[in-house]
Amino acid sequence: MDVQSCEYGVGDNSYRMAGELAGITALVDEFYRNMDSLSEFSLIRTMHPESLAESRQKLSYFLSGWLGGPKRYADHYGPINIPEAHRHLRIGDQQRDGWIACMQMAVDRQDYEPAFKTYLMEQLRVPAERIRVTSLEP
Repeated sequence: MDVQSCEYGVGDNSYRMAGELAGITALVDEFYRNMDSLSEFSLIRTMHPESLAESRQKLSYFLSGWLGGPKRYADHYGPINIPEAHRHLRIGDQQRDGWIACMQMAVDRQDYEPAFKTYLMEQLRVPAERIRVTSLEP
């Protein structure tokens, strides 16, 4: 897809720019590979189950719908409120920033247009911050 003719966040444009489910799965696999193998992400790794298989599927399915593609998460797991789903975790600035850094590394390794990489990371910061704020509420 020509990035000049694509308005991110409209319809399924972002989903298609991410490579649809195959591209999103590659991104998510890289994200969890980073989290699982790089010591700087051990803090966020400990917040996940030993096996990352379901976490990978959930994130891939969530991103599919979040990026304007098929609502795979809702179809498979039911509706989701991302901040509420993470409320049981204590997520402060350090955890949020670690998640963002881990995702940035994964995004950087994808064959996405540079403008889409920037857009995607800007968008991902929004739910990451909402999760942080929600986890601190009583």
